[in-house]
Amino acid sequence: MRQKPKYKISSVYFIYRYGVKYASDCEVCKVVATEFEAKMKESEKRRDVVETGYSHTKEKKKTKYVTSELRLIETMDGICDRILEYNIHKERKDSTRFAKGQSETFSTLEGLVAKGVKVDIGIPHELWNKPSAEVTQLKTQCETMIERHEEDIEDWYFNLQEKYSFTEYVCEKKALNGEGSCLMEKVKIKPKKKSKSKSKSKGETGSKDEL
Repeated sequence: MRQKPKYKISSVYFIYRYGVKYASDCEVCKVVATEFEAKMKESEKRRDVVETGYSHTKEKKKTKYVTSELRLIETMDGICDRILEYNIHKERKDSTRFAKGQSETFSTLEGLVAKGVKVDIGIPHELWNKPSAEVTQLKTQCETMIERHEEDIEDWYFNLQEKYSFTEYVCEKKALNGEGSCLMEKVKIKPKKKSKSKSKSKGETGSKDEL
């Protein structure tokens, strides 16, 4: 029986090459803002009305859901759990390393496995898609940031949404005190490889430079 070819990367080299680098405060707030704004987007079209107040003598207060405290509570609920859907893209050197989807590094390794190559990086294959140490720590950092800036988030939600985005107010002005250099970083799209030009047909002449 033919043995699978083996592709081995020592775990020491893998850790040295890609390392474990936990999120900075800027990266934490950037991810929190991304998830907060995504959850807000999910509920922005709701048209229901929330009734509050428990007095039998007074009429209950009616509030549109989209401006209610309930929406804020539901947006905040479980927001840090969503971070466990992220992966660490170690081939990127800036804040975009924290993103959903499989990294190029592991996508390449998975491709080798699919071709029947035995890949050994010191990590069992079944753990490749589990949250990394950086992502697990990022969830904890998210929880700490939410707790620390709860009042700032409430202030933005009830009073300042029309003036600032979540990123501008909570991250730039409050959490990072103007040091949010990573907030504008975006994934760099690699240029597509140019296809080879078609061969010239018989009798076709080249350009002046080609002659």
